[in-house]
Amino acid sequence: MKLRTSGTRRVVVLALSLCLTAVLLPPSVAEAQGKFVVTKITEKRVKQLPAGPLYWELENFPTLAQAQAAAGETSLAAEVRGKAWLFTLGPRNGPTRGGTKVAEIGPVPPISAPEYLLRINTGSGPPGARTSVHMHPGAETFYVLAGQLGQKTPDGVSHVDAGQSMPGHSPGMPMEVFNSGTSDLTTLVMFVVDATKPFSSPARFE
Repeated sequence: MKLRTSGTRRVVVLALSLCLTAVLLPPSVAEAQGKFVVTKITEKRVKQLPAGPLYWELENFPTLAQAQAAAGETSLAAEVRGKAWLFTLGPRNGPTRGGTKVAEIGPVPPISAPEYLLRINTGSGPPGARTSVHMHPGAETFYVLAGQLGQKTPDGVSHVDAGQSMPGHSPGMPMEVFNSGTSDLTTLVMFVVDATKPFSSPARFE
């Protein structure tokens, strides 16, 4: 009888331990899968954009302070993944601002607005992670740091790998962004949008 009671107690203690563990543990990895995480890094508003076709020029600097010191009116400085970046919206083949040139991406689809919002985001997620279908009142440009980026629009599906870029689409274009590779995705996202309108709105493919 004592052996049976002892065994029962062990079962009860084990069951209670498992219940307590379930309460204390964070959500399972399975629940976290599939989430596309968008993080705002920096932004600024400007009244005017440079004339002519525009491109995003990406530079790396030794420090964030140096990148900030080199920033112009349509530049944004930020630190991403341990590197100091300067993002400048301007004409093609514009002079660098003292950093190491990483990429020049464009032309950015033209936009006309009473005020403009320049924003830098990062997008990340495991294989298969995707955003909802949405649109912006301006152009969304990508530079992939790691993994493979996919984008679906009414025009079709595009893919770009690490070290490659995607110049974006005209304002109001429905899109879905996703990780189309087999490893984790990290991408820089550069925006120039109408600052007087909602930054992002739900959309659907017709």
